[in-house]
Order: sequence, then structure tokens, then C-alpha cells
Amino acid sequence: MDKQDQKYSYEELLEIIKVLRSENGCPWDKVQTHESLKPCMMEEAAELLASIRIYDQTGNPENMLEELGDVLLQVVMHAQIASEEGLFTMEDVVDEVSRKMVRRHPHVFGAKNADTADEALTNWEEIKKEEKKDKEWIESPLREIPRELPALTRAAKVLKKIDKFYEKGSSYEQDVEALEKAVDALKVCKPQTYSKELEQIMADILIGLSDIARIYKISQEQILTDRIEDMIEKYERGL
Repeated sequence: MDKQDQKYSYEELLEIIKVLRSENGCPWDKVQTHESLKPCMMEEAAELLASIRIYDQTGNPENMLEELGDVLLQVVMHAQIASEEGLFTMEDVVDEVSRKMVRRHPHVFGAKNADTADEALTNWEEIKKEEKKDKEWIESPLREIPRELPALTRAAKVLKKIDKFYEKGSSYEQDVEALEKAVDALKVCKPQTYSKELEQIMADILIGLSDIARIYKISQEQILTDRIEDMIEKYERGL
């Protein structure tokens, strides 16, 4: 099926994955499940983010092109497995996301107005909230946030929803005061000795920092990643 200089089409990609999953297909591909592929999706998403960084640094899009394909491969694999299970097809996935984009952009495809990015985002959130009413898999506004997210990212989202839905969000001053208390408690813990108390203090500190990051719209994941890179550079060049 090698086309050499000719480009493969979207339809041919679907057929390739179908063949790989068939009885005479690849021994690895045909035994995969939604569950077994979860680590693959996480890895490919991270590699895509890395490729965007590489593109920003080098101006070369080659790696980003490859990693976008790997993410798409994961989507098609899950859709093919779902099709085999009689759940839905890749065509259903494309139709669903297309309908969502039209539905959530009434300022583009309908009569509603949105002159700024903030107004467009408000439209999106209002429509999203209405769509998710009575969905059986949504336990609550807070439990709607996936536990599979990185903890720092999830913390910021949970704190934002607490502030929005429960009107109990902390202020910057309250967060700083709580951090000061946690640091004072940390000082009296026995050095190099693990305890549940120490664990709780560390959790309080992380939550406090997460809330400050939320208030100022700072990406915790990004600033920590940047700080780690600074540390690596510092120690690799011999301080």
C-alpha cells in the first residue's frame, strides 16, 4: 500500500487502521483497547506540546507535522475500536465535533454577537453549561473536571469553579495568610522525617500557590516547567 510520492487521503488512513485491527493485521494493534491506549494518548499529547516548543525555537514545523499525525492516529484508533464495539464511528466523531463548533459559535454561524475574545468565550461557556445539564456522567460541577489532568492544572480549574459556583473562593490576602501559617507549621516538623502532618502541610502550600496562580491567570505547569529548565541549564553549565 506504499504510495511513495502520492499523498494518502483521510479515507485511506481510516482503512489503514481498520486493516491493522483486522484478524490478519498487526499483533500489537489488534489487541489494543481504550484502556490500554490511555498512556499512548498522554505521551503523544506531550510530544505534540514539545513539537510546538521546538517549532517556536527553530521555525521548523517538521516535528509538529509528525506529532499532529500521531495524535490523530490515537483518535482514529479509539474510533475504530468503538466502531468494532458497535458504539460509534469516526464519521460520528467528525459530525459531533462539527455540530459542537457550529453550536458554540453563534456569533459566527448564528445571530448572536461577540466582538471580543472574552465575549466569544462567555458565549462558549454558557452554551457548554446548557449542553451538560442532566448528563448522567457529570456528578457535579467540580467532579466534571477530569481527575486525569495534571494535579496543578486540575487544582486551578477546581478552585476557579469553587469561586464561580459556590462563591467561596479565597482572596490573594487570604491565600498569603494561609501560606504563612503552613510555612510556620513546616518549620517545626522534624527534618528528614515523613509524617501525615507534613504531607497535609505540603498539600496546603500547593493549594495556596495554586489559588494565587488562578487569581493572576498564571499557568502553574508552564512556570514550573520553565523553572525546571532553568535549573537544568544552571547545573549543566556547572553553576
